[in-house]
Amino acid sequence: MNLQNNEAGRRAVYKMADVACKCHGVSGSCSLKTCWLQLAEFRKVGDRLKEKYDSAAAMRVTRRGRLELVNSRFTQPTPEDLVYVDPSPDYCLRNESTGSLGTQGRLCNKTSEGMDGCELMCCGRGYNQFKSVQVERCHCKFHWCCFVKCKKCTEIVDQYICK
Repeated sequence: MNLQNNEAGRRAVYKMADVACKCHGVSGSCSLKTCWLQLAEFRKVGDRLKEKYDSAAAMRVTRRGRLELVNSRFTQPTPEDLVYVDPSPDYCLRNESTGSLGTQGRLCNKTSEGMDGCELMCCGRGYNQFKSVQVERCHCKFHWCCFVKCKKCTEIVDQYICK
């Protein structure tokens, strides 16, 4: 499994690499051109691997120590695909053995559709709304020389916490 996933990771990095070139010569003329393979941004490679992770193939180890698909109706994974033997733990619930604290009691963002959004983070359990007072520095002014003087502004904000 690790060999398969390591190879998939290397292939993702290589496939996303791009050729970059630089010209050398008098006054910007391109009498000599140097080109190299440049790695893609870490975030882009991570996003690609996250997509692969979300569609990873469930495998089991045979008596001979080989991997085979759990469900033979699916196609065999290619060298670019990720595979897994054990399913991921349920991070929604507290589990001491996996070190997961769960999401109960965590702050969430009601308007976000991302990982911090209440719908996803609260795992369908819902969330409670409460108001809190936030005190922030505001109306800051720089005084010569050499300090900044600020006022304190208070604001009542809605916050959301997973049930």
